[in-house]
Amino acid sequence: MSDEIRQIGQRLAGLREALDLSAEDFASSCNIPLEEYKKYESGEKDLTISVLKGISTKYNVDVSVLMFADEPRMSSYFLTRKGKGLAVKRVEDYQYQTLAGGFNNRKAEVFEVTVEPKNDAVEVHHSSHAGQEFNLVLEGRMMLEINGKQLILETGDSVYFDSSLPHGMKALDGTTVRFIAVVL
Repeated sequence: MSDEIRQIGQRLAGLREALDLSAEDFASSCNIPLEEYKKYESGEKDLTISVLKGISTKYNVDVSVLMFADEPRMSSYFLTRKGKGLAVKRVEDYQYQTLAGGFNNRKAEVFEVTVEPKNDAVEVHHSSHAGQEFNLVLEGRMMLEINGKQLILETGDSVYFDSSLPHGMKALDGTTVRFIAVVL
């Protein structure tokens, strides 16, 4: 796994230790199987946004703290200049750049997501999390699968959906896709 994934695991372990919880108690409180949780903490397995959001909601910690080790500080506005949001490449195919990470007590997580193309034979990774999500394609084409239904989104297309349904995406046409994801 990448160094960034290991760092997220270290921050997760730090949170657990600060709460004075065992790995078993922490995993149980977040409804994560213990062995899977241990892999997250050791950096052997990537955490999805849905897992990070669940942990941050449960323990009232900002997702930015877990993903980027950055505390939000702004309460009236937060400006992110083009290409300057904190970024993490969580897995080889996805890169997340937070666009609102410095705003304290925000109601939504806002990311610019870059998805690199991969072999069409590779299965789409699905996730689900409480709440709703909005995606707006900035560049390229992508297939978004929501609860078994495949949607093709092109530049300028958007979709709003129940994010508790299993969903996942992949870049199409052998080209990179960039989109805005708002997770509520």
